[in-house]
Amino acid sequence: MKRLLRTLILLLILILGAPAAYVEARKACTKKTATPRILLIRPDHLGDLVLTTPVLQALRDHAPSAHISMMVGPWSSAVVARHPAIDQIIPCPFPGFQRAAQKALAPYILLLRTAQDIRRGRYDLAINLRPDFWWGAAMLYLAHVPRRIGYALAPTAPFLTHALPFQTAEHATVSALRLTSAGLRTLGLSSITEPHTPERYPLYFRPTREEETWVAERLQAEGVKSEDSIIVIHPGSGAPVKLWRHEAWAKCADVLSTDFPRAVPIRIILTGSEHERSLLEEIARGMKTAALLFTDTTVGQLAALLKRAYLVLGVDNGPLHLAVAQGTATIHIFGPTDARIFGPWGPAERHLVIASTRRCPTCPTIPCGRLDFSPQELAQHTCVGAVQEQQVLEAVRALNLFVEKDNVQTR
Repeated sequence: MKRLLRTLILLLILILGAPAAYVEARKACTKKTATPRILLIRPDHLGDLVLTTPVLQALRDHAPSAHISMMVGPWSSAVVARHPAIDQIIPCPFPGFQRAAQKALAPYILLLRTAQDIRRGRYDLAINLRPDFWWGAAMLYLAHVPRRIGYALAPTAPFLTHALPFQTAEHATVSALRLTSAGLRTLGLSSITEPHTPERYPLYFRPTREEETWVAERLQAEGVKSEDSIIVIHPGSGAPVKLWRHEAWAKCADVLSTDFPRAVPIRIILTGSEHERSLLEEIARGMKTAALLFTDTTVGQLAALLKRAYLVLGVDNGPLHLAVAQGTATIHIFGPTDARIFGPWGPAERHLVIASTRRCPTCPTIPCGRLDFSPQELAQHTCVGAVQEQQVLEAVRALNLFVEKDNVQTR
């Protein structure tokens, strides 16, 4: 019933919005401007926003005089608000991304209101950066943006002026760069240079000096010396099916603390949100060595801590991408999500992925790509749990970060 309602409403939007959409598209064929107004839309959370940051600098490099706005959820605006390429952040409580129930018609009421607001911005180009985000495409259609770029996925494609074929198993950052390049061409500007690589288009998030000072003072208060090596473990995720075994994290933390020689002490820090504190405490209780727990950081403070770290480990989550943006070595454990799409965007020798090879009983493929399992279903979906501690420790050794105290023999 819900899907039928959506289909009917989107059909109505297409019909009613067609005359204005046609007129604006015709105007765009003749209108040229040296200072185009560009709108980017990305409704997702921390990790996806970090993976989108290469687009921002690439866009600014190719359209230096453009006014660049970005519509994001208030839950992730801090990721891009400080980016030097952004002129304006437009927060929007996108439906379906709030992790809370909504009334049936609420998404469509918000769509109409948001379209009215965006229409006043008189944008020349809008890029719908999430491939399957039909709500964003429909909103841009009603906002009469003359050039609307996105991927040709149902039900998104009919609302776009330029719908690119979607390439499966392509990294999310490459997909975003491809859309942006197409958008630039519609403005008569040069497209983004290929190859699309992390070296050419890196992630961007820089903690402020105040955030770095906060971390330094916090570490000092916790008894961590400036020369100590910090290893951060961020075990949490918004999707429970991504979580690794608590006892496995505890065992790896102990081995990293004691069996990997360094000329200076190794300190283990467990990070997460306040909601994840019980998870961190359970891991800490299973450890023989002491761990520090950080659950009260802002995104910027967390980035400053990850920048200070020697190594960061975790499952597929946003803070791991934030660590990659700091240039810190990382190890990512993947299960239901595809590392080819959501894996680390950085030098391969510094950022390693351990992907589970277990196929869960009710999943047709590896990985399955599904995250919305009910608590009752989770017991049957243990692909992440199948990853062994030894695999993680071998990956740590493969990074070649830890050497004997005489700096001669690599462990």
